[in-house]
Amino acid sequence: MGWLELSIEVEQRSLSRVEAALEDLEAASITLLDAEDHPILEPGPGEMPLWPQVTIRALFHDHVDRVGLFDALQIMVPWLTPEKITARGVQDEDWSRVWMDTFQPMQFGRRTWIYPSTVDPPTDTDAVIVRLDPGLAFGTGTHQTTALCLAWLDGLDLVGKTVIDFGCGSGILAIAALKLGAARAIGIDNDPQAIVASRDNAGRNGVVDQLDLYLPEEVPPDLTADVVVANILAGALVALQPVITAHCRDGTPLALSGILVDQAEEVAAAYRDAFTDLVVTPQDDWVRVSAVRASR
Repeated sequence: MGWLELSIEVEQRSLSRVEAALEDLEAASITLLDAEDHPILEPGPGEMPLWPQVTIRALFHDHVDRVGLFDALQIMVPWLTPEKITARGVQDEDWSRVWMDTFQPMQFGRRTWIYPSTVDPPTDTDAVIVRLDPGLAFGTGTHQTTALCLAWLDGLDLVGKTVIDFGCGSGILAIAALKLGAARAIGIDNDPQAIVASRDNAGRNGVVDQLDLYLPEEVPPDLTADVVVANILAGALVALQPVITAHCRDGTPLALSGILVDQAEEVAAAYRDAFTDLVVTPQDDWVRVSAVRASR
């Protein structure tokens, strides 16, 4: 399968706006690279390196309407004219190789580490290791929204619990939950490629038998869980509030991410009537809204 790769160099302060535009235009993946070859230091818990100049690489299916795509980007980000965008066709193996050259181990919370298959983790620690290589679905831990969710899961007691990962993407959150002791995880995504990627990644981590995967139309109507996490976009979180809430039992912890700072109150307001203990946790331009399902 072929892909159209867009490469855009931006200042760090403009990163969130461009990322949000690419996500709204349904980029299959978004990769952040250091545009100026600054040294990459090992990030602290829940952190990712922030460079002054960032190269964003976004993948779209090669049959996308390129003229329409460029026009839409310029409407959403007016300064992003076509001459500021480098476009090229890539094959799956080319994209994966570039990713593998840049993807390094990352720590989230106290225990959770994401390791690519090219790097051997230490064997003499109590670290929880999730093996994840680049795939076609969003979510490798490098984005702040994923980092916020991983750190939140790391701080919970998941032993024996059932966890729903709503908008599972690569399956990173569901797999991390299982590695952290959950008895079962359920991934839901409207992209069939995400279902494939999640299943493949679960197999590489030895947890495929503990993971159930559904497209939205396949979800059992009475499906609930002990813990629910949803890392999608703010507009979708608001629109899907009744669905996400219905998956939560009384007392279920919930984490919502994919939310820009200025969208936090809108999302929190949508969930406030059904949840208690709402907490907004920021990381750079993004936030996580966490809460607990109120007793009915």
